[in-house]
Amino acid sequence: MVDFPAPRTAPLRGGPVLRWGVLAPGRIALSWASAVAEHTDQRIVAIASRDLARAQELAAKVGAPKAYDSYAAMLADPEVDAVYVASTNELHREHALLVIAAGKHVLIEKPMGCSAEEAREIAAAARAAGVFAMEAMWTRFLPQTDVLLQLVERGDLGELAVVEAEFCAPFDRERSARVFAPTIGGGALLDIGVYPISFGRFLLGPADSHLVTGTVTEPGVDARTVVVGEYASGARHVAVTALDAAMSQGARVVGTKASVEFRGQFFVAGGFDLVTPEGRFAYADPNGIRGHVGLCYQATAVAAHVAAGRTEAPERPLAESIAVLEIIDEARRRIGAIAPGA
Repeated sequence: MVDFPAPRTAPLRGGPVLRWGVLAPGRIALSWASAVAEHTDQRIVAIASRDLARAQELAAKVGAPKAYDSYAAMLADPEVDAVYVASTNELHREHALLVIAAGKHVLIEKPMGCSAEEAREIAAAARAAGVFAMEAMWTRFLPQTDVLLQLVERGDLGELAVVEAEFCAPFDRERSARVFAPTIGGGALLDIGVYPISFGRFLLGPADSHLVTGTVTEPGVDARTVVVGEYASGARHVAVTALDAAMSQGARVVGTKASVEFRGQFFVAGGFDLVTPEGRFAYADPNGIRGHVGLCYQATAVAAHVAAGRTEAPERPLAESIAVLEIIDEARRRIGAIAPGA
């Protein structure tokens, strides 16, 4: 048996509560709002869309009392404390700045921006306004991630040697046309590569250097990329991402004493296996949360940090979101992919 540490994540119930608005009711907004409404004490009070019918539809599904046909109207509502920006990648900067200008706290769907420069602009605006801002890198707020970090911290894995994480999926060009449009925030790196790149940094911190290789397809979109972070300790972080490959979304953390293997998708709620010379030991989410329902954890984290007077999350500070986008910017440059806005 292994004595797994207790996660240090914010409780789903019984903690501070924010009144949330949701900006742009797409598919990820439905997943996030449904998970938050069902599994936490957070209050979703308003949905805003340029199409009132879409706002009303999501509001009905998650029990939000208000639906707005303009973002400005929702942002003027004094009963909205914080806003989840769930628009498509190329609109994250614009919409995050609108929320910040209205004096609301903001949770921005990943990636925080389409470039490091966009993320820096958001961070600067939030700091000037004194509001809380965070990228919705929800994997960092899952209990399994915190427990893994504690295992590393207390030496259960020994010295880390290799962290491998991959997010590959067979996107359909017709149904997912935006993903294949690099100038509006498409490409594998921005859309899904942010997960494996961030995962290695959770555990190993910033790399000393990076190796990058990749494939660019028409019209200049990064389709497949491998980023290898090199560390002075000899450790390596391998992040693999592809938007035209078979589904493969696992992760392994290999140390000198033990290793961790994720069952299925490493970035969603569930658990992992700790593999030691004594055997394989399973860790499972203590709340029974599975899959994308784990999106709810970041909402309670934001509420806890706001209640504590913080304007950033120590688990995912704005500088870390910027640093990941700097890696993505450089990776795109090296493989010759078209940058957003080009």
